[in-house]
Amino acid sequence: MTIVSAGLFKDCTRSFKSSSSIVGVGLGGILTYRHTYKTNRVRFSSSIPSSYHCCATLSIKMEEAKQTVDVDKTAVLVNELRKTFSSGKTKSYEWRTSQLESISKMIDEKEKEIIEALHKDLLKPELEAFLSEISMTKSSCKLALKELKHWMMTKKVETSMATYPSSAEIVSEPLGVVLVISTWNFPFLLSLDPVIGAIAAGNAVVLKPSEIAPATSSLLASLLGQYADKSAIRVVEGAVDETSALLEQKWDKIFFTGGARVGRIVMAAAAKHLTPVTLELGGKCPVVVDSNVNLQVTARRIIAGKWACNNGQACIGVDYIITTKEFAPKLIDALRIVLEEFFGKDPMESKDRSRIINSFHFMRLINLLDEDKVSDKIVVGGQRDGSQLQIAPTILLDVPEDSLIMQEEIFGPLLPIMTVEKLEDSFDMINRKPKPLAAYLFSDDEQIKRKFVQNISAGGMAINDTVLQFAEGHIYTWRSKMHIFLRR
Repeated sequence: MTIVSAGLFKDCTRSFKSSSSIVGVGLGGILTYRHTYKTNRVRFSSSIPSSYHCCATLSIKMEEAKQTVDVDKTAVLVNELRKTFSSGKTKSYEWRTSQLESISKMIDEKEKEIIEALHKDLLKPELEAFLSEISMTKSSCKLALKELKHWMMTKKVETSMATYPSSAEIVSEPLGVVLVISTWNFPFLLSLDPVIGAIAAGNAVVLKPSEIAPATSSLLASLLGQYADKSAIRVVEGAVDETSALLEQKWDKIFFTGGARVGRIVMAAAAKHLTPVTLELGGKCPVVVDSNVNLQVTARRIIAGKWACNNGQACIGVDYIITTKEFAPKLIDALRIVLEEFFGKDPMESKDRSRIINSFHFMRLINLLDEDKVSDKIVVGGQRDGSQLQIAPTILLDVPEDSLIMQEEIFGPLLPIMTVEKLEDSFDMINRKPKPLAAYLFSDDEQIKRKFVQNISAGGMAINDTVLQFAEGHIYTWRSKMHIFLRR
């Protein structure tokens, strides 16, 4: 993101003593800013109309006043929630189950409205919206309701002879008032899933949905206002100013979903209050493909984890493929054939793919595609339509490893295929990059599977499939260790 500070005046000088920090939500994540200025000297050319002077002064004062109001309003909100939490209301089993049941009921009763909002924001197909957002959110509710008594139970632990006679137990307790900052690519699921966890743990919670998915954000604010306990569960809509005000407050936990760049900003803001933070970040999720696989099955599962998964806009989606030089042409041919099965001869006309979220991200992807030494590597697709925010499923072969498309998370319908001499060489390529959120392997070789698990570190893995590990909420969402999903 580029922030431009444009002056209103020509032929003028202005000097500041300034302190500033940047934190917050912007195009793709959070961008919050806070500026304090002390004006020492302002001189205007006589050719500038005096009304311009008034505009500048008014603009700065109004902006500062608005920020103060936002911070004050947010502070009041947090204090209200803290009073609710201190009363003990959210800690009871009855309150937690009642809120989880209300959310489950809300999803059942408002399914049509949820699908419509997702279609407005992302042009998300109805079946994809149901499977990837509605169904999975309901599953989280069901899991929490099923396991809640077990999660709340105290756990007896042994004591040493030094403290005999004594007993000890571990008691799970809620953190307090927590903030959830969600993202735009799965705006319903990734907003409510952490909220469900916060409620199940007995916390009061504020949800800040992404303003980049405005229809879903507005719907969440309306529905939670109707179905949830407003004294303990609140939604704050908005963009930079509202998120800035939220991050000024002291929270007992912040849960952020987004990219690493913005994650650093959120963590820096939280550090002022020593607030613990969970960062659910993305990364470049690799797929290693062996030559001994069933090509058609492999191609279908890769396409399902790339273009059928929000058109590549998924943090655990396929980012790039590594295979051998000898096998790459066969894999490309298989992907080309199955892409036509999925999306027709003209994928730009397909109704089964989501669109790019907005023009900023469309241009970001076009810049990746049109970079020197990358644009001539396209072997499938490449068509684009800015008016519809669509880019055809695009496969590129052996782009330079130092190109932007191989340095940053793609988050779109572009798929580079990188080749190596031996499949084991792929491990070094993956490990040269930051640790991915997910890593995938397609192989029938048991030795290669073992080497992959031993040598690659990732948030989760799936062997002979993609993204399916995320559907296993009981191992993926609620546990902290790396889990491996194996499919034959």
